[in-house]
Amino acid sequence: MAFEPLTGGLFLNPALAAPLALAGTVVSVLGTVMAGQAQRRAADLNAFNIETDRVRNQAEALQRHNDRLEQYRSNLSANIASFSAAGRDISDRSVKAFLEKQKQIAADDTKRSDFMGFAEAARLRQEATATRIEGRAQQQAATIGAFTTLASGLSDYYRTR
Repeated sequence: MAFEPLTGGLFLNPALAAPLALAGTVVSVLGTVMAGQAQRRAADLNAFNIETDRVRNQAEALQRHNDRLEQYRSNLSANIASFSAAGRDISDRSVKAFLEKQKQIAADDTKRSDFMGFAEAARLRQEATATRIEGRAQQQAATIGAFTTLASGLSDYYRTR
């Protein structure tokens, strides 16, 4: 039986070369598939974290809304007390106009804050979706790469066998 020289002066039985190459191909295929699965799991975890940020953002937006309404109510009470202490009738047109303007400002503030919270939630939802899609694409690319490696390895095996 003849042996072929390898690098470093080692010799390999030619009958073992093809099966060893095939085994290496199988290991490479498995590694590529596992790497693709790991990339998808990592993307899913990132998407979960982004969704968690979205939920937290919604809670913060609701809290800002409630804080602004509480501030309005507090300011309204203080303004009514000030007008009363100054001897102004709160049914006076100018006082009513002032109080109505303060109410409108508070409503505008809460609408703007609510919209910003909604926009941020939509952005985070989109980001989570894109992250999941990217993870699936990475897994599919790894699977295709694994099949390509397998086909190449089988071709080499049958050619050298």
